[in-house]
Order: sequence, then structure tokens, then C-alpha cells
Amino acid sequence: MTVRPLRAPQQILQELGQRLHGLYPGQAAATTLGALTALVDGYPAPRSSPAALSEKDALIIAYGDHVQSPPEAPLLTLHRALDMLNVPVDGLHVLPFFPYSSDDGFSVIDYEAVDPALGSWEDIERLGRDYRLMVDGVFNHISAHSAWFAAFKRGEAPYDRYFVTADPALDYSLVTRPRTLPLLSPVETASGLQYVWTTFSADQIDLNFANPAVLVEVARILLDYVRHGASLIRLDAIAFLWKQLGTTCIHLPETHTVIKILRDVLDLAAPHVLLITETNVPHAENLSYFGDGTDEAQLVYQFPLPPLIAHSLLTGSARHLAEWAASLEPLAFGDTFFNFTASHDGVGVRPVSGILSAVELAALAQAALDHGGQVSYRSMPDGSRSPYELNITWFDLITPPGVTARLPETAVRRFIASQAIMLAMIGVPGIYLPGLFGGRNDYDGMNRTGRARSINRRKFDERALRDELSDPAALGAEVLARYRHLLAVRVMEPAFHPNGQQLVQRLDERVLALERVSPDGAARVLALTNVSGQPVSLKLPSANGGGWQDLLDGAAYQTVIELAPYQIAWLKA
Repeated sequence: MTVRPLRAPQQILQELGQRLHGLYPGQAAATTLGALTALVDGYPAPRSSPAALSEKDALIIAYGDHVQSPPEAPLLTLHRALDMLNVPVDGLHVLPFFPYSSDDGFSVIDYEAVDPALGSWEDIERLGRDYRLMVDGVFNHISAHSAWFAAFKRGEAPYDRYFVTADPALDYSLVTRPRTLPLLSPVETASGLQYVWTTFSADQIDLNFANPAVLVEVARILLDYVRHGASLIRLDAIAFLWKQLGTTCIHLPETHTVIKILRDVLDLAAPHVLLITETNVPHAENLSYFGDGTDEAQLVYQFPLPPLIAHSLLTGSARHLAEWAASLEPLAFGDTFFNFTASHDGVGVRPVSGILSAVELAALAQAALDHGGQVSYRSMPDGSRSPYELNITWFDLITPPGVTARLPETAVRRFIASQAIMLAMIGVPGIYLPGLFGGRNDYDGMNRTGRARSINRRKFDERALRDELSDPAALGAEVLARYRHLLAVRVMEPAFHPNGQQLVQRLDERVLALERVSPDGAARVLALTNVSGQPVSLKLPSANGGGWQDLLDGAAYQTVIELAPYQIAWLKA
């Protein structure tokens, strides 16, 4: 097990001061440094060492009410459902569990409360004792129904400077838009009509981090999450944090500085806590959130992975996926990727811009439509719109219509193949809870809310879910059984360490061949996945004079392996 290096407290304080002086003018920097230092000094003694990531780490991603058994508090039901699923996963990302007004939790009304419809802080803390807990820092924006924004409208200090106001007559054409909704929203205030910045919706009012008081308040809230058991903080939509007219307002240097300041605060007060940035952007831009490898996020979402896996299974070719995987450069020791296929959102396609051609991207979007999903768009500077996200469950995206009914075994094999790729890739796996049992499109939910993303946000009755997963003939039970097996093998194999080496072997275009090596070089696994519906015969590379054994089924191979359609083989030298 490996441990990331620690910066000395004095070094952190010096760098923190320098960052603040670069961000805020004059005395404001010194005042902010004093406020942040006071927060750290008031925090309980930190753990002696940071938490080490290993091959045993993976996270389930779930809403607080993903599994329900009324009138019980859903967080209690979720805890029991995780026990019932019985997968060897040590981490849990509970999606925003705060009171909210829209966007299924991402329009937070109160950062410091648990939605009483879900449970209590005690329920969150109980989950944090059993799992490495990820909590969302939804700090780009807050709900229009929050007390903060109500005070802003009344003109009350300090909230009168907590939000970004702007002149609608100015030119905002350079601003990167993740949605087709208006960038500015009018609001009546005590001082008259004002326009506030709303990157995502009129109900999500962007915070003003140019005001140092906002940064200090966010740092205080972040440390409060840690007190309640958070081991990872997910910075939601963080790329849009800083606003400066005349720029794209995405990935600005000031945004990176704010993340580094939050990292400094955590490294001083709670060095066991890891930061993970959620930036649904092209790969090169995404990598910038590692900073220099020691001063920003320890994990970033691997956003190109889902669309590339989907493209591979839909075309029967792993060429683009293999080329991209081969291009990944080694990361600083202790940093790694957060891998996933399904999530609470849809499948973002912007991250594969420049990897897949326009024709291939269009085919992927058309597949989502043909498989019963929808496509969300973003506004472009020239006024046009571009596909941004495929709104569909992962199982239905990669499974052509009719295959599940006619060839259920093929559908399950395709799905498990997609998960095996994700689990074998360098990084830490994140598994959306419905993906453990092959969740399907929720048309009723989408029709009920009128939102495309609801197709992938079905909530489950605990008893009905238990009954389905107890039926060996049910598709969900079969998916879960195979998923359990994959995870059980993975957590026992040091070659899958998130800081190990990854090499891509070019054996056949229809097969993704990832060679994984443990950090100490002692363990080696060749992870093969046939992404096609055809059998493939492969000549195996040398196994240092011996043969290969499949960790998944125990089969032995010498120089050749015959892979059935969508077969997985994790070969140990």
C-alpha cells in the first residue's frame, strides 16, 4: 500500500499566503489568511497520515433515497440495501443529501443541513463509519430559495456581496455555456432590478468567489463535512467557479487557485481527506486539475472513458479506446483517476471531442436516441448548439433494442464487459448503484419530471429490489452475481493498484488489452476484453517463460487464447 507525500505545515502556510495575495488585493489577503488559519486552528487534531488508496478501493454512487422503504428514513434504507447487495466496495458517494429546490439535489438550499426527508447527520455519520464517504461540495452555486439569496435580495450584509451581478447589455459571447438556458437571470432586490449570474439555471445562483468572505465560508463548510465523516470531497461543476468578463469563464487561473487553497486547508486540518474535481470537459483540460501533482485535486473524473467504452461496444472496435488509453501519461505519485461508466448524470460527449470524429459523435448520439434515450445540448459561441450529454441508462445505451429480450445472455455479457474495462483501467472505480444490477431506462420518471436526466435516476422499492435480486433467473440478479465476482477478484490483485503501471498491448482491434503492473513491479495482469460480437483468437505475449492463468475462471493458457464474443480474461503471468 502506498502513501502520497505530505507537505510540511510551514510550507503549506507559506504557499497559502502566496495564493491569497495573488487572488485578493491589499489587506484582504492577510485578513483571509488569518480567517483560514483560525479555521484550521479550531479543527480537531488531524490524523497522522493521509489515507492510502489501493486496489481494494472502489465507490458506489447513490442518491440518499435511491432505495426506499417508507416510512423509514431513506438513508437508513440505503445503508441496509448496501449490505444486501454485498459487494466488496469500501467507498460510498452519497449524492447531495441537503435540502434542495431543483436538479435532484444540486440546487442546495442549506449547505449545513441534511434533508429531513432523507434522514439526519447521524445517518450520514453512520455511513461514514462503514464506508470511505464522498460528500459533494456544490459551491459554484446555491439555490435561489436559500437563506443566503433571500438576504441578498433584501440587501443584507454580508450576503449583498455573495453573488455575481452583471450588466445584461455587455457582451458574454465568449463565456462557455454548459446549457442552453440564459446566463443571466433578473431578480428584484431592495435596490432595484439586478441580473445575477446563473451558469446552470435560474434556480442555481453562482457564488462570488472574488469576495474573500465567500471563500472563508466555503472552507468552513467543507471542514464541517469532514467532521461529519467525509473522506473525499467532490467539487461539483468547479471549472466554472470564477467569472471574468472577456474570458471563457472556465478553467480560469483563479479557479485553480481557489481549489489549491481548499487543498491547503484540508492538508493542514485533515490530510486524510482527498479532493476530487468534477469537470466534464476534454481530457487535456481535465488533467489540469491535478495541478503540479501535489497542490490541487488528488483525483479527477475520467470523463472520456464512458463514451469511448460505449463507442467500442457499439462498433465492435476498441481502436479509439486503446489509442486514448495508450496516450495517458503517468501521474504524480498519489494522484489517480476516478473511473466510471454510468453516473447520476448522462454520458457526456464533450470529453471525447478530438478523439472521436464528428461523424462518430453523431452516431453515438443517434444510438442513444435509437435505444430510447435523449440528447441534451449546450450553446456554442456562434449561437449554434452541440451535443453535450446522452440521457439514457448505461445498460440501454450499449444494448441495441430487442437484444435483452431475445438474447439476454448476450446483453449481460456486453454489460459486464463494459464494467470489466472500467475496473481494469488505472484509477479508482465509481459504480452507480443501478449499474450493479443493470438498471434500465425510467420513462415514467422522465415523464413525471419533464427532465431528460430523470431517465437515469430511478428510485427503487427495497422489497421489490430484494425480490428481483433473489431470483436467479432475473437479469438483475445475473448482472449482480457477475459484478460481485469481478470486484472480488479485483480487490485481491495488487496489479490493479491505482498508482500501478498501465500499458496497452495492440493484439487485435476488437480486443482492449491492458497490461497492469503493481507499483512494486511484483504483480502483472493482462486484462483482455473482446468488445465485439465475434470470436477472436489472440497470440499472447510472453509470460516470462511460463504460462497465463485467468483470475476469473482459473483457465490456463500458454501462447494462444480464444475469446468468445464479449468475453473477459484477466490473465496472471
